[in-house]
Amino acid sequence: MALRFGIEEEYFVVDPVSREVVPRAADVVRRAGAALGERASTELVAFLAEAKTTPCDDLDKLAEQIRSMRAAMAAAAAAEGVRLAATGTPVLGDLVPAPIVAGARYAESLAVYRGLDDEQSICSCHVHVEMPDRERAVQVGNHLRPWLPVLLALTANSPYWAGRDTGHACWRVMAWARWPVAGPPPFFESAAHYDDLVGTLLGCGALMDTGTIFWDVRPSARLPTVEVRLADVAPAAEEAAVLAALVRALVQVASEAVEAGERAPDPPQEMLRAAYWLAARDGLAGRGVDLRTGRPAGFRAMAGDLLAHALPALRDAGDADLVTRGVRDLLAGGTGAERQRGAYRRRGRLTDVVDGVLLRDR
Repeated sequence: MALRFGIEEEYFVVDPVSREVVPRAADVVRRAGAALGERASTELVAFLAEAKTTPCDDLDKLAEQIRSMRAAMAAAAAAEGVRLAATGTPVLGDLVPAPIVAGARYAESLAVYRGLDDEQSICSCHVHVEMPDRERAVQVGNHLRPWLPVLLALTANSPYWAGRDTGHACWRVMAWARWPVAGPPPFFESAAHYDDLVGTLLGCGALMDTGTIFWDVRPSARLPTVEVRLADVAPAAEEAAVLAALVRALVQVASEAVEAGERAPDPPQEMLRAAYWLAARDGLAGRGVDLRTGRPAGFRAMAGDLLAHALPALRDAGDADLVTRGVRDLLAGGTGAERQRGAYRRRGRLTDVVDGVLLRDR
């Protein structure tokens, strides 16, 4: 039986004339609540809005939810006189210090993380896949670690930051890298090992609470899922659906490996971080490290390896054709980051970049 899955997405609220970010997320979320209820929410920063799907067992159902969710959010934004942009970092605007939403938890976050919150202007996509228990979620995470840089390269969609080209395909992951508990997760022997480490991080003050565990794969603190949270928000609903299906397939393959008693690969954390940086810098166009072998390899070739690895589970779920086509489209037409730069090259206007990633209300 196919594993249930769903996604959470974050979007920037932008002014329709200047295309700069504006702190109007609360207004958009309030209006979107009529259609989405609690599936629309605010985030730490006042120009970030979030929306989420409900759990689905079928990709067609999930894809329709993503389309309708984005349309509802876009319509709410338009009714408030603003727009929503699906990009991992803000292209235009006055970003530092970021306007922090009022509330006790966010005030505590400022007290703990200080200047990190000032630059926490990033939008990502989180994929949740249902797990039978936390032990399985932790072990599945171990098996996913070697594939994380490849997923990062495939989903890069944040080359610009506040009016400048950062030179990276995914600048968002660079912003995350400064946080104490973020990025690629360590290898965990068990759920008890995971809990012991988290307890130590809480005890020493590196974590505010379990909601601030920002590893890119983690057992969800509030849902019976493994959460894969390394991707930039996708520029299009179809790409978000492809990512979700690909992650579900990787989780399915990993879960079967856990059931079979296969020990997960354990690449050195230093090598994993280096592979992340290479993926974030150059995206699919670059070379990284195949963490299964420790040898240099191009990300385009590794994307093909990832697809082949996931293919048995994709076929079982009936998702193989859609995901294969989606990955091939990215390899042929470029990632979101490449398309953002293409939009800029045509006329040399960053406003065109923003226009290319705006959510549509239909």
